[in-house]
Amino acid sequence: MHNRKERPAGGKRRFYRKSLIVLLLVSGIPGLITGALVYWMAGGRLESELLNMHNEQIQHRAHNVDEQLSNLELMLSHWAFDSKFNYTLRDTDFVKDFIRSRDITNTMLVMQGSNTMINKVELYVDGEQPVLFDPEFSEVSEMSGSFQSLLQSERQTYWTQWSFDAAHPDNKELTLVHHVPGGTMKPVGMLLLRLDREKVSELLRTMMPYNDGETFLLNDTGELYGSIGSKPKSDFENALTEAVAKRGTGEGSFILDWSGKTYTVTYGHFSRIQDEWSYVSASPISTIIAPVMFISKLILIVSGSALLLAAVLAWLASLSIYSPIDRLVRLLTAGKPMPEEQEDEFALIERQWHLLSSESRELHTRWAEQLPQVKESFLHQLLQGYLYAYSEQELQKRMERYKWEVQGRTYLVLYVKLTGIANMEGKFRYGDEGLVTFAAVNVIEELASRHYEQSSVVNFHDLSAALLLVVDNDEPYEENIRAYCAELTDSVNRMLRMQVTIAISRPTHRIADIPLAFENAKQAAGYRSVESGNGIVDIEALVDGGMDGPEFTYPFTLEREFVQALRTGQEDEANRLLDEFIRALSVKGAKEFDVQQGMLHLLGSVQHAIMVSGIYPVRLFKGANLYEQLSQKHEPERLADLFRDKVIVPFLKELGERSHSQTKRMIEGAMLYLQQHYMRDVSLDSCADHIGTNPFYLSKTFKQVTGKNFIDYLTELRLERAKELLRESELKINCVAEQVGYQHSYFNRIFKKTEGITPSRYREMSRSS
Repeated sequence: MHNRKERPAGGKRRFYRKSLIVLLLVSGIPGLITGALVYWMAGGRLESELLNMHNEQIQHRAHNVDEQLSNLELMLSHWAFDSKFNYTLRDTDFVKDFIRSRDITNTMLVMQGSNTMINKVELYVDGEQPVLFDPEFSEVSEMSGSFQSLLQSERQTYWTQWSFDAAHPDNKELTLVHHVPGGTMKPVGMLLLRLDREKVSELLRTMMPYNDGETFLLNDTGELYGSIGSKPKSDFENALTEAVAKRGTGEGSFILDWSGKTYTVTYGHFSRIQDEWSYVSASPISTIIAPVMFISKLILIVSGSALLLAAVLAWLASLSIYSPIDRLVRLLTAGKPMPEEQEDEFALIERQWHLLSSESRELHTRWAEQLPQVKESFLHQLLQGYLYAYSEQELQKRMERYKWEVQGRTYLVLYVKLTGIANMEGKFRYGDEGLVTFAAVNVIEELASRHYEQSSVVNFHDLSAALLLVVDNDEPYEENIRAYCAELTDSVNRMLRMQVTIAISRPTHRIADIPLAFENAKQAAGYRSVESGNGIVDIEALVDGGMDGPEFTYPFTLEREFVQALRTGQEDEANRLLDEFIRALSVKGAKEFDVQQGMLHLLGSVQHAIMVSGIYPVRLFKGANLYEQLSQKHEPERLADLFRDKVIVPFLKELGERSHSQTKRMIEGAMLYLQQHYMRDVSLDSCADHIGTNPFYLSKTFKQVTGKNFIDYLTELRLERAKELLRESELKINCVAEQVGYQHSYFNRIFKKTEGITPSRYREMSRSS
């Protein structure tokens, strides 16, 4: 046992030794080489490349500054040629013509807000009394001489450094001047665009990528037009100006030593209106290349230190490297020690990998074998609407998982129903429905595989099946479906000797609409011609032929209440319920045939109740054929009158003659008690106690009045309510049993004994019809 525990440790040490050697080579030597190369590159070529990149960056930013100044010139020229600034300015009384004054003021405000570099926009108008808009209207007195000197310039548009404050003549602003009207040799005024000194400094600062350095603008006379410094012109700026002047005009870059620092200087020129400007930008070289030099030295130092610490770091790293391998080994061995014959962990992992791969292939084979059953189960749930909560994308993923191709496909559902089992001449009998359906499904599936690449069949085991067809969107399917239906009908007639009804649904492009298509096809199967035997029902043709009429709904609840009112002798209630029954049949413009058939069905239920009560219907109706008489009536009112005269009145009269009034009221109380408590544990004794009599007398009189035993009546009442729940609700069978007072297992037995079929089968038959 001790040796088995030592095996993993040995394997672990071998793995460590290999890892240490690799990590030493990877982490130590490349680091030293990288540090030396970086240091060499930073000392020579990298420095040159960084300086060139710096100069190109300065020139690019200078171009941006030039564009912004050009935009200001273009904007001012555009406004100078505006019709507001014409010769009429000289003769306008701006005090009286306040509308034009307000218009000019608004225009000045718009111009002033059009660019963030503008500090103020002014309009000077010359005349006997010069006026100034800045942007509000005011008369010029003290500063008129300054404005006159600007107006007398021979240039219509020009840049200048001008002081507008007489108290501080050195406080000059960079100003763009344009005479108005634009393009005239005799101006009446001028537009002045005064730039914000701080904004100009911020614009020039964009030409200096680093915090340390200097950038400024000069005109062709050497006058400073803008600088990032606070003084008009510092000693450093003077030195830069002299150095640039020695190199002449144009643009370029050079190295300058100043105050113990080495600067890279980039200079160039701007072509302004009738003027030439120069820009100079100086940045210390140490600021540009210092980070690279520092990093290269740091890499060299760190690489040397890393080589000394490589052994410790490799040992620590091997712990992390081995951790997932150790977890994988423990997972594969279920925490048990490694076998002695195993050399190391990788041999174990390889062996377990082959084992898991073999199991995976086996599971895949089993999945492929079970896929048809899984597909049929999924399709059955889809057709029955159990997957309504899934989205279209989720249904597509599930079908693709079951090897369906669903992209660009159209879906059709064929509902196949077999009939004629009663005329099989001994080949099949009732009870063989499952066997017959199984044989038919095999025929359906085999023929479908010949006609379609994708098809699946669902067996309902009740002489019916559903076939899902998946075809391409561009594939014409009508003729192929007709040929398939004809071949299927011929095969079933010949091999099983049964008739076939095939209902074809509408095509749909959505999987979520398949349940609705199946339900419509199932309903359409009931429109076949009985005389024809076989039938192919295309729901599209059926709709065109008038299928969209009002839907007929038979009022089973009103029928049960009406028969109960007749049994208890409640004439007024019976007449009222009969009127409601007629209205229920006639709702939403029902057809005459539907109303007649409903009344004939009601007559059958009433005759059954009469016979159960011990009354012979032929004697009660005096031999009259009420079915024939009802068939000859067309109006709902005449049907109700005939039913009232020929059925209600004779039956209640006969019932009143047979039952004593006191006994009748007692039995009515018992029946009312049963109707209210049938879902509980009701017995003959509890009912007798409730109405105040003994069980023996209750049992005897109950049979005389109703024609039924107490327990038979209770059973019929419960089963009628159960059938109503099965038809009209989605409750599970065990919930239906509990609501009518039965245990689940006993409910199934008594229901099948009474009705001849199971509750589930009754639900399916009632909905399919």
